[in-house]
Amino acid sequence: QVQLVESGGGLVQPGGSLTLSCAASRRIFSINAMGWYRQAPGTERELVATITSGGRTNYADSVKGRFTISRDSAKTILQMNSLKPEDTAVYYCNIDVRLYAGSPSANYWGQGTQVTVSS
Repeated sequence: QVQLVESGGGLVQPGGSLTLSCAASRRIFSINAMGWYRQAPGTERELVATITSGGRTNYADSVKGRFTISRDSAKTILQMNSLKPEDTAVYYCNIDVRLYAGSPSANYWGQGTQVTVSS
């Protein structure tokens, strides 16, 4: 019931920056958390950053100090600075929400956007 619209992926040189955005396409009763995950070829999907409705953030050790996650309503932004080749992956937006009052929480994934860091 929720479509996550991602944008901002692309090709960037090492040391450069990209901003990823993800927004829910429908009204949501409440948001528990939003976040970003990534998956490189031959690897498992890993957590990049999450943010709760209360503003608490969590980052993978590999991106601490370089990436910043934020949110505004049903939109989350991942600001990526000082990008490295090892950041190359498909980045997936994730949202944990309650669509209606009294309904159970549900988790949704975006389609994924390619981030390539290369000279």
